[in-house]
Amino acid sequence: MALQVYGIKNCNTVKKALTWLDENEIAYTFHDYKKEPATLKQLEAWENEISWEALVNKKGTTWRKLSPGEQTTVVDADSANQILLKNNSMIKRPLIESPKGIIIGFDEEEYQAKLK
Repeated sequence: MALQVYGIKNCNTVKKALTWLDENEIAYTFHDYKKEPATLKQLEAWENEISWEALVNKKGTTWRKLSPGEQTTVVDADSANQILLKNNSMIKRPLIESPKGIIIGFDEEEYQAKLK
């Protein structure tokens, strides 16, 4: 089963992850949020494995562009999902669906443990 990798092609962390996967000859299918936005169904499925808080990238530019009022409305999965659907680039990336569960971000040790 090929991994499903979600992110934005020009994101440096996504580039590192894809390079690592390629170098380790691990098959994957890449889903670019710019061309193929995440759906509510996907967000809810991911949230069955990880918390909604783990999905929201509060360190990124997109989050910082929200007004303080908008930021304070993100208090639960429903409110987070509404903002993530409007701003897919606010989803931490890459997000990888693997047989061993959801992996977010790029951590070589975690990749070695869960993907090899």
